[in-house]
Parts: sequence; structure tokens; C-alpha cells
Amino acid sequence: MHKRKEIFLLLFWTFVFGSIFGYLHEMILHYLKHGFWESRQGLIYGPFSQVYGLGAMFFVLTVARFKNPIKILLIGTFLGGFFEWICSIIQEYVFGTISWDYSKYFLNINGRTSLFHALCWGIIGLLFVKLAYPLLLKSVTFFDNKYGLVFTTGLAIFLIIDVILSVCAGIRQDERERGIKATSHVQRIMDDWYPDDWMNNIYPNRKKKA
Repeated sequence: MHKRKEIFLLLFWTFVFGSIFGYLHEMILHYLKHGFWESRQGLIYGPFSQVYGLGAMFFVLTVARFKNPIKILLIGTFLGGFFEWICSIIQEYVFGTISWDYSKYFLNINGRTSLFHALCWGIIGLLFVKLAYPLLLKSVTFFDNKYGLVFTTGLAIFLIIDVILSVCAGIRQDERERGIKATSHVQRIMDDWYPDDWMNNIYPNRKKKA
């Protein structure tokens, strides 16, 4: 297999499986805590939580090569906490919102991450490297054929469009909340396709930064 194609397949399917895992993980945790189901989508279309998907890719590029469980746990804890902190900053800067606030947790950093959640990332990283990563390596071989590559390409195009629409809709919702009128064709499309009620149903835990 060509090295570049192998890397692309590995990272792409790591993102997909990580995103789906994150979506299911957040949905189940919310149900166990509150007793009802609530959307935890990160993108407008599909069961994807891109923070987890990107985190999984991050682990592949950083800790997957390590064998020592303690080293994986410690490095995963640091990198996971840092990654979550960065994601929180980007969301607030781009959309003016936050999706989590850990201010009440011990040793938190501006509510963006905390020692507890960083440790959770470390544990997830350890489980990912030991359990999921070997399966993802096998998936690279599974999708390295004519039909697998066509399916992968189609899903990649879908996700690119999904990300673009999600970003545009999120930015436009922030503009509406700040009283900015739609003056461009794109803004009017976002208002028609993704009004506030629709967006709030997809992102119910989204909050404006105080």
C-alpha cells in the first residue's frame, strides 16, 4: 500500500470512528445523568462529535507509538487536557459560545478543562491505543480496494460539506444573536435553512460566553 494512502485512510477512519464514539459516549452519559436523550452532535448532519474525532487523530499522531501504559496515560492526560482547552478557545473565538464549563471542578483552567477531565482523556487515550488502534490499522487494509476507496472518498466529501455548513450556520446564529441583519446570499440561506429553533435543537448545550 502506498504510504500516503495508508496514512490518509488511517487518519480519516480514526476521525470517523472517534467522532461516532464521542457522540455515543456523550449521549449515553447525558441520559444516565439526566434520564432523557439530548442531542450531542458536533456537526449539523450525522452522529459525529468532531472534538473526539480530532482527539483520536491527535492520539494516533502522538501517543500511539508508545507501549508503556503509564507513559500513554500521562502523555494522554496532558495532551488531552491541552487539546480540550484549545478547542474551547476556538469555539468561543469563532462562534462566541461555549459547550462546556468546568469552573466548578478542582484544578480547572478557566473552566475550559480540569484535572479530572484531563485524566479522562488520558484513560480514553490508553484504551484507544490498546484496544481501538489495532482495529483501526486493520480497517486501513479493509478499505484499501476499489469499493472501499470510493466509499471513503464519498464520506470524506460529505464530511467536508457538513463541516462547512456547520461552521457557516454557527457563525450566522451568532450574528443573529448580535442583531446583524442578513445582507448576503449566504446569510439568507443560513437563516432559511438553519433558523435558531433548528440550531438549538441540534446544539442544546450551546451557551453564550458570559
